[in-house]
Amino acid sequence: MTQTAKKLLSDVPALRWTALLIVSFTMMFGYFFTDVMSPLEPLLTASVQDGGLGWSSDEYGFFSGSYGFFNVFLLLLFFGGIILDKFGIRFTGVLSTALMFGGALIKWYAVGHPFEGTLTLPFGIGTYGMQVIIACLGFATYGVGCEIAGITVSKVIVKWFTGHELALAMGLQVALARIGTAAALAFALPFAKHMGAASASVGLGAAMLCIGMVSFIVYCVMDKKQDAAASAAAEADPEDGFKFSDLKTLFVNRGFWYIAVLCLMFYAGVFPFLKFATKLMVFKYGVAENVAGLIPAMLPFGTIILTPLFGGVYDKYGKGATLMLIGSIILTAVHTIFALPLNSWILAIFVMILLGIAFGLVPSAMWPSVPKIIPMKLLGTAYSVIFYIQNIGLSMVPIMIGKVNQANTGADGVIDYTKSMIIFACFGAISVVIALLLRLEDKKKGYGLEQPNLK
Repeated sequence: MTQTAKKLLSDVPALRWTALLIVSFTMMFGYFFTDVMSPLEPLLTASVQDGGLGWSSDEYGFFSGSYGFFNVFLLLLFFGGIILDKFGIRFTGVLSTALMFGGALIKWYAVGHPFEGTLTLPFGIGTYGMQVIIACLGFATYGVGCEIAGITVSKVIVKWFTGHELALAMGLQVALARIGTAAALAFALPFAKHMGAASASVGLGAAMLCIGMVSFIVYCVMDKKQDAAASAAAEADPEDGFKFSDLKTLFVNRGFWYIAVLCLMFYAGVFPFLKFATKLMVFKYGVAENVAGLIPAMLPFGTIILTPLFGGVYDKYGKGATLMLIGSIILTAVHTIFALPLNSWILAIFVMILLGIAFGLVPSAMWPSVPKIIPMKLLGTAYSVIFYIQNIGLSMVPIMIGKVNQANTGADGVIDYTKSMIIFACFGAISVVIALLLRLEDKKKGYGLEQPNLK
């Protein structure tokens, strides 16, 4: 190791892993808040007389999709990537965490207070209660902050771990984030029932986001010292040199677009599914309402172990494109099984474990593959475009599934989920095709997706 390299904080293992841990806590609290309402669907859709909020399945689906409304329709996530590349990690990180906390407070207030009247949205979207609309406003604001924070943390990890344990670091960050998701799915409903209001779980999530914002501010101190060390070592700051003309390099890269579309299709088959999974377990598999959220919670708990494990495999042995292909095949098989008329809760648990394996394989290989295709100075914009495209799925798919479920609700209030699961299976099948194309493109262009990350 040269004298110059020794001066970098990122070359000290304890420091780079500390930096990772700090920013991972921010995202862990964010993922908790993202999914804190998912297991609360039975409370939200119950009648007011029964202690619920009286939302319809359509309203719940619209609310779930509102997470990405501002990101998709106002292009805020794309601009967030440009801000990240232009103004740096510290500015963008503080801005995004503040948006997360502010949006969370709006959502908490909306869920905890009754509102009179309805609002009819244009283009035949639908008519929704004002409580739903205000909750959507808060969730959409939070979604802007959370997605920009996500690309910021991704660039943080690339900055500190390039040439080191990049995939493992990204896998561990995802694993900690999944702890937040698992905690939300498993405990949000019991906590809300214990406190007597759905808003209690939302308020808990908002408090956690405040801690996450403070956590990122602490990281900013380390980031400033890392930049100072790089400057003292006469190394170019990777956040310098961004030009808008460089965006052409990004937009003409076929491998990049394959990863972006793969991200769209794969995540469309996972996160929107989790929004409806608790009620699926109740209606199709006969699981008691109080514990139904524990089965979907197995998915993030499984990825806590598997994502770092598969990331370590990628670091040491390569085969990133192959890992993405295998995960996509498993995703397709999982939703196909959910669509079949098999109603055993034991089968549901087994299939959820398989989905956890798929959800460990694809992210562990996909996110560390982006820096192999796109240069550091464009990395924030690259991640923002991928996250933007992902948000199209996160916004539109829950709305579509909510309407499909509404149309397939019987007179007894029981939902037939067959058509919904077929839709999710189609997303998986498209993911398989895109993963095959990415693998072929890697062989043609030599991105090194099948090569190890450790140097």
